[in-house]
Amino acid sequence: MFENNKKRYFIELEKFLSQFSEEENVKNPAVLYNDLFFDDFVNLIQLSQSHNGWYTPENVHFSIQSWATALTEENLDKWLSAYNLPFDCAQGDKATNCKNAGLILAGNIPLVGFHDFLSVLISGHNVLIKTSSNDQFLLPFLAKYLIAVEPEFSNKITFVEGKLENFDAVIATGSNNTARYFEYYFKDKPSIIRKNRNSVAILNGKETKEQLIALGEDIFRYFGLGCRNVSKLFVPKGYSFNAFFEAIFEYQDVIHYEKYANNYDYNKAVFLMSNYKLLDNGFLTLKEDMSYASPISSVFYEFYDSIEDLQIRLQSESEQIQCIVSNNLIENSIDFGETQKPNLWDYADNVDTISFLLTI
Repeated sequence: MFENNKKRYFIELEKFLSQFSEEENVKNPAVLYNDLFFDDFVNLIQLSQSHNGWYTPENVHFSIQSWATALTEENLDKWLSAYNLPFDCAQGDKATNCKNAGLILAGNIPLVGFHDFLSVLISGHNVLIKTSSNDQFLLPFLAKYLIAVEPEFSNKITFVEGKLENFDAVIATGSNNTARYFEYYFKDKPSIIRKNRNSVAILNGKETKEQLIALGEDIFRYFGLGCRNVSKLFVPKGYSFNAFFEAIFEYQDVIHYEKYANNYDYNKAVFLMSNYKLLDNGFLTLKEDMSYASPISSVFYEFYDSIEDLQIRLQSESEQIQCIVSNNLIENSIDFGETQKPNLWDYADNVDTISFLLTI
């Protein structure tokens, strides 16, 4: 019964999360266990910035609302319809089908590891979680809520302090440097090892002001710390950035956030001392550079000759790229303003986590 009802438990979590937004936290008396969790979650959201200076209430609320939008019954059905999930893993003599999947999570943006957490549980396995020191509180809180809704989850969710042990497979996210360690340490186990990736936008000069404003969301949401944030622009030769700068002026308040401002001042000084030519509007610098990973408060750009040649290049360098944003200029690109709103079936690094988990 537990396995058959699992989807329903995440729908209850969606109802709980839907109560919290930047504008207002509205307590719905129909939501389960609100008396135990509502006020504590409000307090946790407000305290998140003291735990991680980048976790502003605005960005935490945005993450929460993104997951509330994703965890609808319709979305869960669409996502899971592609798989033949084993709904008997936790039952009786078939319990041996259950494996322990270890998660080593990043902490760059709020709840960045939630999709992996969800995938392990929805596939029927047990999850062992090692949180990042930068994000130690949000996911454990939601896990406690799930356990309140269905106590059986207490046997399937374990948060690990110290060394990750007794796992059958692992999903680990980190930098390119830590990935080399992960690949060595986990070489004898089935694994997904995620490295640094960045997202790009392709412009052709025909974008509307509204599209360029939406592109600002892709750049500035979470202060640009996510792999789905646009960190590089590809523009045609002769492109004028005037319309771009005019559109993103709506995001000027980002410079009033001290941690962002410090990065802006520092990175701009480093660029100028190196005699790099910059475009600058007072809160964002643009630098011509072939790299994908730009520092906080800066976006790199590069000129292209043809969309066809650019597409070939991006395909050859796909392991460095998470998302591509454009106005349908190339196949499978994402609309402006949508990078931080992935669907359940939009897998990080295009690696199908559910399919992986069903093979361990």
